[in-house]
Order: sequence, then structure tokens, then C-alpha cells
Amino acid sequence: MKSKLIALTLLLSLFFTSCNAVDDLLTFNISNETSIKIESTSPINLPTEIVTPDVTTNSSAEFENNKTKASLVKDVKIRSLKLSISDPSDKTFTFLKSIHLYISTTDSDEIELAYQDNINSSSNTIDLICTDKKLDQYIKADSYKIRTQVTIKETLTKDVTIKADMTFKVTADPF
Repeated sequence: MKSKLIALTLLLSLFFTSCNAVDDLLTFNISNETSIKIESTSPINLPTEIVTPDVTTNSSAEFENNKTKASLVKDVKIRSLKLSISDPSDKTFTFLKSIHLYISTTDSDEIELAYQDNINSSSNTIDLICTDKKLDQYIKADSYKIRTQVTIKETLTKDVTIKADMTFKVTADPF
């Protein structure tokens, strides 16, 4: 009886280990980027809405490169979202109080993607806190929209352009 219990335990642990190994083989990253322009006329301490142009996903090609297709994708989540100031090059994030990014498509409701509140950074790059929402329908789409809500804490004398680098973790079924 004891040997059957040990064998069953070994069999179950092997099964769960192999499932994780298969998931690891079918997990890959997709990266996208967009630009956010904060105008110098933005009000201080009041949330301002910024809509970016549509972001083209190119997901079909990414799925094909990773030997899968959209119908097999079972889970997409944002892994990281990094902001960096591209213009003016000497500007830092000291002007920014908070930022929230939302994602939507023409067929899907808007959900929050990432955010950072009480920003206290003297750098020209910041990493946002990513939500754990499922993003399958957004990444499978041909394009999506990013809406940004910012609150600034000091007057801007020039427009500020921020590059948003997004990395999505994609897991697909084997068949």
C-alpha cells in the first residue's frame, strides 16, 4: 500500500511538472510601443485625458513566429510597461503626479492596463504598476487604443513626449 502511495505521488508530481514545462514552451512575449504627448497647456492638479493613435498589434505574425495562432492563445497579461521621456531629452518625471493607462478596442470595453500614483521620480524613465487583467481579446485584435489619464504637479513650459514600451506575456494551448 505504501509503495502505491509513493508511486501515485511521483506520478502526480511528474504530471504537474510536465504541464508547467509545456506552458513554458508555449509562453512568449509580444512587445508594442506608443507615444503619449502631454501638452504644456495641461492644467495642474487636474486629471487630463490623452488618446493615442491606434496601436497596431501585428499579433498574427507574432503568433506565427511562435508556432501558434490566435485561436490557441489562452492567456495574455501585461508583463511590463515602461515610460521614457523622448522629448525634451533633458526632462525628468518630476512634473508628473500620477498616470493611468487604459486599453480598448472597437469590440471590447476599456480596462485599466497600468498605473502609477504619487510619482516622485527624478529620472527620465519609470516603470508602471501593471494590472493582472486578461488581455486576450485586445492583443488578438488588429489594433487597440491606449487612453492615458495624467495629473501633473508643475507647469510645463514645453510639450512632453513620452514613449510607452509595453511587454505582454502570451500563453497558448498546444493544439
